[in-house]
Amino acid sequence: MHKKIDVNDHANEIARALERGVLLTTKAGEKVNSMVIGWGHVGRIWERPVFVAYVRTCRYTHELLDANPEFTVNVPVGGFDRRAFAICGAKSGRDMDKIAAAGLTISAPETVSVPGIKEFPLTLECRVIYREAQTAARLPEEIRRRFYTVETEDHVAYYGEITAAYLIED
Repeated sequence: MHKKIDVNDHANEIARALERGVLLTTKAGEKVNSMVIGWGHVGRIWERPVFVAYVRTCRYTHELLDANPEFTVNVPVGGFDRRAFAICGAKSGRDMDKIAAAGLTISAPETVSVPGIKEFPLTLECRVIYREAQTAARLPEEIRRRFYTVETEDHVAYYGEITAAYLIED
């Protein structure tokens, strides 16, 4: 069961959660994958509510987003099992089923094809309306040194229109 929420009422909560990490979930075909992200933001652009997610081009998530331009943002509410972050933040979905390995439970979506994650109940369903490549070489040297160990690890910014926002409830 989903309890609808107003994204604006939860924007600060989402921003604070990003500092610790949230899950970005993607799906292409029958393959569902979640990764931990700490970069992103909620806002409005083109008179639409959006979540902008930044994904390195070398990540499996990038591959899945290119195959199916939809995603969910899954935010913990209260406590959660940190083991999910250890798996979803350090392992590749190319090599394993991270959802199963982390003991996560998928929840049927409302408006996109990508499920939410029950254990991370604050859910934003997003459909990509714009993507933009970000070239690390254009960044100041101090940022490149800190965040980019290899020149080819550029990011893509995925602007996802928020098509549904809710809390997953039992």
